[in-house]
Amino acid sequence: MSFSCHVSGFGHAVPERILTNQELSEMIDTSDEWIVERTGISQRHIASDEDSSATLGATAAKRALEKAGISALDLDLIITATCTPSGMFPSTASRIQHSIGASCGAFDINAACNGFVTALSTASQLIHSRSAERILIIGSEVLSRITDWSDRGTCILFGDGAGAVILERNHENETGQIFPAVLGSDGGAAKLLFASGPCTAPSDLLDQEAKIVMDGRSVFKYAVTAMAEAVEEALKKANLKADDIDICIPHQANKRIIKALMERLGLPIERAFINVQKYGNTSSASIPIALSEALQEKRLKSNNMVLFVAFGGGLNWGAMIAKWG
Repeated sequence: MSFSCHVSGFGHAVPERILTNQELSEMIDTSDEWIVERTGISQRHIASDEDSSATLGATAAKRALEKAGISALDLDLIITATCTPSGMFPSTASRIQHSIGASCGAFDINAACNGFVTALSTASQLIHSRSAERILIIGSEVLSRITDWSDRGTCILFGDGAGAVILERNHENETGQIFPAVLGSDGGAAKLLFASGPCTAPSDLLDQEAKIVMDGRSVFKYAVTAMAEAVEEALKKANLKADDIDICIPHQANKRIIKALMERLGLPIERAFINVQKYGNTSSASIPIALSEALQEKRLKSNNMVLFVAFGGGLNWGAMIAKWG
C-alpha cells in the first residue's frame, strides 16, 4: 500500500545571526576542532528577539507556496511540527495560518525531532482518505530558547530554523508515492533526552525552567539502533531493499549518528544528504530544511526512492519512504 501524493512546493528559513564554533569557544570550554570531530557541526543559526517558531515557519511556508504556485487560500490544512511553540495556545500552526492569510484548519504536532516525519505521515493519510487535497507541512524550532548555554555537551548541538513543504494529492499524469511510516516511542526512556516546561509538576526529574537535558552517549546508541530497525520495517512495508534507496534525508542531529546509521543499513555515506555542519540540530525543522536544500541542489530526480528517518526526545523515532514524483 502507498499513498498517491507528491510534494509541489518547498522552502526554508533560518535566522540571520550565525553562531560559529569559534564564538562558542569564547563562551564555554570547547574548541572548533572538538565540536567538529564529535558532531560535524561548524555553525548554527540563532533566533533574534523578533524570531519565533511562528515567524520562521510563516516565512518558510510563503516560500513553499511560491514554489508551488498557489495561494494560501488554496490550502485545506496546515500541520506544524514543533517542540518550541510560540505559546501554549493558540497553536503555532494557527499563528502561521493567520500570518500567511490561509483560511483552513491548523494544528501542531509535538514529536520532538521526529515531528516532521510524524506530520508527513499524518498528512499523507489524510490526503489518501480524501479528507484533504493540499496540505502545508511545517517543521519550525527555536531551540536556542531552551538550550542550557553553560552545558557544553548540549549547547554546541542546537540551532534554529524552519522548513516547509506542500503535499498534494496526485491528479491525472501526476506521479509520486508515499509509503506507510514506521513510528516508535519509548516514554520510559524520556530521562535520556527531555526538556521540562512551565506546566510540569515539580519532581526530582523535572524542574520549572525549560532546558534541554541529554545523556548524549546513551542517546547515540539508542538512536542508531531504533532508526535502523525502523528503516528495515519501512523497507518491508514498501517491498524494497536498502540498496533501492537513492537518497536518505535523515534528521540532522550529529554527523557521527548519520554515518553509523548508513553503515548499519549497508549504504554508502554519499547517499545521505548532510547539512548539519551549517545548521546544527534544528529538531523537527532539520529534515524539511535538508529536503529544501536537496531540491535546490537538484539532488532528487523523478522516481528516486527517498528515505526520511529521525530520532528525538520522547523518546520518539520514525522512518518513511517516498517515491519522488
